[in-house]
Formats: sequence, structure tokens, C-alpha cells
Amino acid sequence: MATSRRNIPGSGYNQYLVARSIYSEPTFQEENEKKEIIRKPLKDKLRNNLSCTSRKAYRVVKSILPVLDWLPQYRWKEWFVNDLISGVSTGLVGTLQGLAFALLAAVPVGYGLYSSFFPILTYFVLGTSKHISVGPFPVVALMVGSVVLSMAPDEKFPLLSNSTGLNKTLVDTVARDAARVMIAGTLSFLIGIIQLLLGVFQIGFIVRYLADPLVGGFTTAAAFQVFVSQVKLVLNVPTKNYNGVLSIIYTIIDIFKNIAKTNIADLIAGLLTFIVCVVVKEINDRYKHILRVPIPIEVIVTIVATGISYGANLELKYNAGIVKSIPSGFIPPMTPDVSMFSDMIGSAFSIGIVAYAVAVSVGKVYATKHNYAINGNQEFIAFGISNLFAGAFSCFCATTALSRTAVQESTGGRTQIAGLISALIVLIAIVALGRLLEPLQKSVLAAIVIANLKGMFWQLGDIPRLWRQNKWDSVIWVFTCIAAIILGLDLGLLAGLIFGLLTVVLRVQFPSCGSLGNVPGTDLYKDVKKYKSVVEPEGVKIVRFTSGIFYGNIEGLRNGIQSIVGFDAVKVFNKRTKALRKIHKLIKKGQLKATKNGIISDPGTDNEAFEPDDDPEDQEEEDNQVVQTKEVEIQVDWNSELPVKVSVPKVSIHSIVFDFAQITFLDVVAVRTLKVIFKEFKRIDVDVYIAAYDDQVLAKMETCLFFDDVIKPDIFFLTVHDAVLYIEDKIKYSDGHDPLLEKISLMQESKEPLEFTDIDPNDPEFDDPEQSLRTLAS
Repeated sequence: MATSRRNIPGSGYNQYLVARSIYSEPTFQEENEKKEIIRKPLKDKLRNNLSCTSRKAYRVVKSILPVLDWLPQYRWKEWFVNDLISGVSTGLVGTLQGLAFALLAAVPVGYGLYSSFFPILTYFVLGTSKHISVGPFPVVALMVGSVVLSMAPDEKFPLLSNSTGLNKTLVDTVARDAARVMIAGTLSFLIGIIQLLLGVFQIGFIVRYLADPLVGGFTTAAAFQVFVSQVKLVLNVPTKNYNGVLSIIYTIIDIFKNIAKTNIADLIAGLLTFIVCVVVKEINDRYKHILRVPIPIEVIVTIVATGISYGANLELKYNAGIVKSIPSGFIPPMTPDVSMFSDMIGSAFSIGIVAYAVAVSVGKVYATKHNYAINGNQEFIAFGISNLFAGAFSCFCATTALSRTAVQESTGGRTQIAGLISALIVLIAIVALGRLLEPLQKSVLAAIVIANLKGMFWQLGDIPRLWRQNKWDSVIWVFTCIAAIILGLDLGLLAGLIFGLLTVVLRVQFPSCGSLGNVPGTDLYKDVKKYKSVVEPEGVKIVRFTSGIFYGNIEGLRNGIQSIVGFDAVKVFNKRTKALRKIHKLIKKGQLKATKNGIISDPGTDNEAFEPDDDPEDQEEEDNQVVQTKEVEIQVDWNSELPVKVSVPKVSIHSIVFDFAQITFLDVVAVRTLKVIFKEFKRIDVDVYIAAYDDQVLAKMETCLFFDDVIKPDIFFLTVHDAVLYIEDKIKYSDGHDPLLEKISLMQESKEPLEFTDIDPNDPEFDDPEQSLRTLAS
């Protein structure tokens, strides 16, 4: 092969000129010897994998404990001040968010502080992201809350009271809260087990199935559910705790039924908190290039609201709903209730996957921004152990919050040291400052939660963008969002995941099948419908199928080929067989003959008149007569001028080239059907070639017995252009005789009746592909 390169003056392009032979598969294999792949015996593989050296052991320990890798390289003088400022800011925000998100998890608010503290300690040692702030996240907290409320509803904890002279059922809040804390802690422990196992078995790839449109629709639906659950706290209206399908609808109905009972003090406090938080957060975003540290508006609002509530005694005067009790210090570790595992295993799996997906997605964003990598499987292990550890201390499931992580990164956080410092700030709140927040109104915490949902609600703007870019992604987004709102978060996520996978199947099952043409003067081939200048080679159709071929889309391939070539090969063959019978009858009756100079003689008739395809008289005769003689082995040019009363569809092509460049896989049914298609075209004198195939596809076809005495490897070409050049050379040097006249002459000379080949319905080569699997397997 000779290759040269030159620059065309004034064109701005380099031109490559390549001179080489036309490569079919056999000729390429003759000139290029394959490498011999020597597979290692299983014994050697086990020895290499199980052998232990000091270097390998140290590398394994560093992969399990990433802190050993980055902490010795920490630049204390350069980074610590940034991490200190970032940690303090993030810790203040994390303290307030922990209290607020505990309301979503349906546990006492003090346990939100624990959930903002314990997971950070283990992630500091095991995590690979330098910037995410580990702790509660509203979507995950709400999913935990749905499990807690379903397993420990108020109705399970009645407390009879007759202090007014009438029996009245009250709720034993102490027993209820204790049960809910146990459920949340046990759920966190089970989530940790699941995440740890997924990490150990290297199943981090599972989050690939949570595509961005699916996650966007799901988190937006979760934000809507969070909003509704917090509105009832802002209004402080009595509602039942619903869970499951349509629970959000029932909650909205309850809110409107009881809206007349709105607590004005809580409503005013919530609205003021929401407005102030949204305005200041917008200022932080707009002037972040000026503000060294974002204004900690949640902390400021909380301190002010707590002071007002305490000074005005809002609980006694206006019956405002306040936090009331925040435990000081730590509670002893608990033993998870293993008997609950069977009731929460499904929810635990979905919550664990969502928590991991959110954390890894956020972590990858900041890892890319700061030029480092995170390990997906190690993140599974890190969060698994963090949730195991946190569950033992009555915490609910931890992941990361977008707003908290943004604060940690934007304030200059460089490493996990910032996260550790934020945990110390939360620790101070747990030990010393927690009780000071007891007069705080729950509506203030609810308003803080709602203010943090802005980013999730802005995802609604993704719908028109996705519709323009990819309509399937837009449909997945909308479907997942609606399903999560109506069915609940766990079932909605499952429904969205199944629907997303179904769309992939549909896209693979109905791929595009196009016809290609040549860009003049090049070896490039493009879709003839998209480009004006491309030209289809005369008598050749080039078919491109844009998907792997399997049992689900093989009929789509058949229909696409038929649409491109303009005829059905089986019908053409049947009509040609019937035409030969008619020609034979005309010869026997003396109504047709071929003269010596090659002109078909049919005196007294008009060749423009055609007989209908189905002649009842002919059909009856064919049914009653069995022709049993030898076949005349000769090709007929069916595009030449045919005798009277013979109607055969014209076949304007002599070759088909299948472009396999985008075929990534084949199954047994596909190989079987391709073999049938090849022979169907071969019977009507149309040659089939395959080009631009992958070696694995060729190997699969060999394994599935595609080749036989008729189909040879020389129909495979390395490129489409190789196949086209080969076809052109073949046609150029073929003789130009008229096969029809030769066929008729042989009929005249034959003393015996002729045999006409029909399709044998019992021939396994032309069975339906699905029915032929057993034949192929045997």
C-alpha cells in the first residue's frame, strides 16, 4: 500500500492519496497474519491475583483507605486556612439543614444533628471526593420518612385520656418517636450493608442506568413532594400521614380541607424566612466573585427567629409549633432490629442507590472542575461503612446536599479536612448549643428547606432543552417525574428506571435503515436522503442498519431492505417461476420461438398487453400436473424484453452491500435470518456483500454456521468502497449475452418437459428464523 499527502493550494485542506489492493476478508487475511492470543491458564491467573507482595499490599491498603494517600501530601501552610473557613461555613449550614431535614425523615430534629456529624467521620477516612459535604439530603430524607411513616404511623401509638370527662385518643409521642428513631437507624444500617456489598463486588456500574434525565425528573418530583410536606408545617395545619400511591394527592386535599385552621404566627414566620433566604441566596450567587464567604443566611435567620419566638413566647400566646426538645450530648449506640430487614429491603435498595447516585454525580462535577478523579466502587464502600456506622448511632441515611457542597467548595475548601471541621461545628451544636434552639418554630425550618429546593425546581427548564436535543430523554424526564409524584418516590423511581430501559429496547428494536451513496471522487459513503451530491453506484444498493441485530428487530431489517431495494425477493422469485412455466407453455403451443439472430418471434400479438398474475386455468393445470425433470442450469435476464402474457417485476439492481460499520452485535436468530436473506436474493440473481464489519461480528457469524457451500467468506470486504470497486470490476468484465434468449432456445431444443424450482416450504433454509433455532442448534 502506498500513501501520500499533499496540500492543495488555496483549498485550506490536506489531501490524502492511498493506493492499495481491494481487500476482501480472505485477501486481507493472506497479507496480514493475526496475532496468536495465548490465554493464561486459570492456575496462573489465580497465582497472580492471590499473590501478595509488600508493594501490592500497600497499594491495596491505600485504595481501601484513601486518607493514607492524600493526607501525607497535605500542604498545611497553603490549604489549612481555606479549609478552616470552608469548614466553619459548611458546619453552620449543615447544623441548620440537619435540623430541617430531620422533619422530612419523620424523626425528632435532634437526630438530624447526629446525621450531620457521624457519617463525616468515616467518609473522611474512606472517601475519594475532596469537596462533597456528607450528611442529610432532602430527597433521601423524604424517602426515609416515607418508610418511617409507613412502619410507625400515629395510629399504632394510641394514648387514652379522659381528663375532660370524655375518652379521647391521643398519640403516645414518646413511644412513637422512639420507634421511628429505631426504624430510621435500622434502615440506615441496612442501606450501609447494601452499599458496602455493591462496592465490594465492584457493582458501581449500576448507577449508569440512572441516566441524567431520569435523575432530573425524579429529583424534581421529590422536590415537589418535599415542598408539599413542608407547606403543611409552614401553615401548621392538621393532616394525616399518608404513604404510598397517591399519598401526595391525599396530603394536598387534607391541607386544603384544613386551611382555615392555619396558624398565622407560623405562616408569617415561614413566609418571611422563605423570602429572606431566597433573596440573600440570589445575592450570594450573583456576587460570589466579590463575597469571600457567602452570607450564612440560614444561620442568621435561625438565630433571629429563635430569639423572637423565645422573647414573644409564641408557643403559649399563638400556639405556634416549635422544636421543643433537642437532646444535649450523645445517646449510646443501638443495636439495629434485624427483624425489620424483610419489611424495608426494597426501599433500602432504592434509597441506597439514589443516595449513592446523588453523591457520585455531585462529586464528579467538582472532581472534573479541580482535576482529580473519584473511584465509584470506593465511594460505594465509603458510604456503605458511613451508613453502617451512622445507623448504629440512630442516624438516618447520609449522602450529600448540593447547597452544602456548593458552600464548601465556593468558600475555598481544598480537601476532606474542611468536612472534618464542619463536623466539629456540628459537634459544638450537639454538645452545647442544641438546647438554645428549642424555641425555634418548625415553620422556620420548613421554610429553610423550601428555599433550598430552588435548584431542583429550576430543572423544569430541562424539558424543552431535552425535547430539542433528544425527544426520548425528554419523555423519560416527564414520565419519571409524574410517576414519582403519583406512585411515591420508591415506586416512581422503579417505574422510571423500567421505562428508561424500555425506551432503549424500543430504540434498538426500531432503528433507522438507510441507503448510502458515494461522494464523487472519494471513498466516502453518505445517506442519499441527506446529501444532494452523493451518487448511488449503478445497479448497487448500499444498506446501512444503525443497530445491533437481534430477534427483536430482525423484521425491521427485512422491511428496511425491502423499502430500499423496492421489491420483495420472495415474491419476485415466485413470479419468475410462474413466468418460466408460461414461457414453456407458449413454446409447446408453437406461439413463441427464438430466431437465429436472437429475436423473440411472437407473430400476431402485442407485447404491451400483459396477463394478470393469477391465471385460474394455469393454476389448476399446475395443481394437477407434477413436472419432474432436470432443471436447465442457466441464468435469465429478467430485465430484458419479455414475451407476451408474461408479467414479472423488474429488478433494477444486481448487487446489495450491507454496511456493518454500526453493527455491534448479532444473535443466533439474526445470523440465521441474514443467511436466509442472502439466499433469497441469490435466487433472483442479486449478489449480497457485507462490508465494514467488526472482527467479533465475523467471528459470531462463523460460530453460528453462516458460511456453507454457497456463502463464502469472500463476500466480506473491509470497507464499503472495496465492495463497490469489486462489484464494478466484476460487472465490467462479465459477458453481454442475453440469457433469456438462451433459455428459450434450450427450451425449444429440449425433448423433455422442464422442471421449475419452487420454494420448498419444508426447506429449513427458508423457515421463519424463530422456528429454525432448533435446526441450527442441532
